Amino acid sequence: MDTIAGLFSFITTPVSWVIVQFHAVYGKIFGPDTGWAWGLSIVSLVILIRICLIPLFVKQIKATRAMQTLQPEMKKIQERYKNDKQRQSEEMMKLYKETGTNPLSSCLPILAQSPFFFALYHVLNAIATGKTIGVINEDLLASARQAHIFGAPLAAKFTDSAAKVEALGATLTDVRVVTAIMIVMMSASQFYTQRQLMTKNVDTTVKTPFMQQQKMLMYVFPVMFAVFGINFPVGVLVYWLTTNVWTMGQQMYVIRNNPTPGSKAQAAYLDRLQKSVTQHGKTRRRGEKAIVKAIVAKGRDRNEFERKFINGLTKAGLVAQPDGAVTTGENTTVVETEDGTTTTTAAPAPKRQQPKRQSKSQRQSGVVPAGTAKPTDEAEPKTSLTKSDEPQDAKPSAAQPATGSGSKPATGSGGKPGAGTRSKAQSGQRKGPQRPKSPSKK
Repeated sequence: MDTIAGLFSFITTPVSWVIVQFHAVYGKIFGPDTGWAWGLSIVSLVILIRICLIPLFVKQIKATRAMQTLQPEMKKIQERYKNDKQRQSEEMMKLYKETGTNPLSSCLPILAQSPFFFALYHVLNAIATGKTIGVINEDLLASARQAHIFGAPLAAKFTDSAAKVEALGATLTDVRVVTAIMIVMMSASQFYTQRQLMTKNVDTTVKTPFMQQQKMLMYVFPVMFAVFGINFPVGVLVYWLTTNVWTMGQQMYVIRNNPTPGSKAQAAYLDRLQKSVTQHGKTRRRGEKAIVKAIVAKGRDRNEFERKFINGLTKAGLVAQPDGAVTTGENTTVVETEDGTTTTTAAPAPKRQQPKRQSKSQRQSGVVPAGTAKPTDEAEPKTSLTKSDEPQDAKPSAAQPATGSGSKPATGSGGKPGAGTRSKAQSGQRKGPQRPKSPSKK
């Protein structure tokens, strides 16, 4: 361990300087030799480091989600080239290059935090052995050796002997009880963080080996904390417990506000977002607009929770726009099919209601069926089915000749006999409501 700590000795001076600066502030409040002053200095160091690592944490989230998305493609490559490991590795690297994904990005926060962890361990170990290190001089060393957290010195370990613990001004029972409680809290916080990641923030629609890996880590990490924790000083346990609690809170915030697509956390988030947008009629925050914009851009690739969200907005009379805004869909209709295709069309004009068709008996009797407006006398059109009030000319019979004294045979416009009668027949005037027939040609 001394060899590993020596590799990170270049950062022990900055770490010790930060601790001394925080100790100067808290020493004025709680006293320079108290455990609160030194303990809060370590906690503040953790918070400062984790704030600086937030950009790497965001990159870790993106890399993890990108790896989850690529799991089906990676599985296909493994099955296709299962007998050719070299070709399999080449195809994997090609896939990473095409998608811009780096598998090591998910480990960046841990790798970036490791130098600070080993530097802090080296500083506390020097305090335990009574050696000055970095900017911690003899006066600060004596003050740190007198500091106790709930009766346990900062430099004491669970595995220390009773004589060594007594030299630090404490009892072995106090040290072991405090360190055991802190180790249990470290393991529990790590287990809960990994468990909520597995149960709430994993895409349940895709079953990949990545999920089995995460499930295994959920049980492996707490055991590692329990095994290695007994060999770390109390001050390092304070550092580790603080960073675990920070990670747990940070993970809870991400799961609630930026969940993984297809996970249970996304279903809960979209349900809350739908209620908020329906109540206010718009997206109020930039993060909400980004989520809606991403959902609209997916099109057919939307999962069931995202389709349910879009359909819920449609039922509420709202339409999600490509820029992430939500507007009122007064004259538009959004229809989303099962495959995720969304079509926006203008609302159809109200159909003109056709009058009910009358039966033959109703037309003869003049009865108007229910629901049909009876036309007024002024607006009633005259049709060919209406009997004419004017009497028709009687046809000439055989006993009565068509010509009389001084009279001429009836002629039509063409001057032919019978043309007038034929023209009346062609005008459509028939007795009764029967359908007019074409005049027969003799």
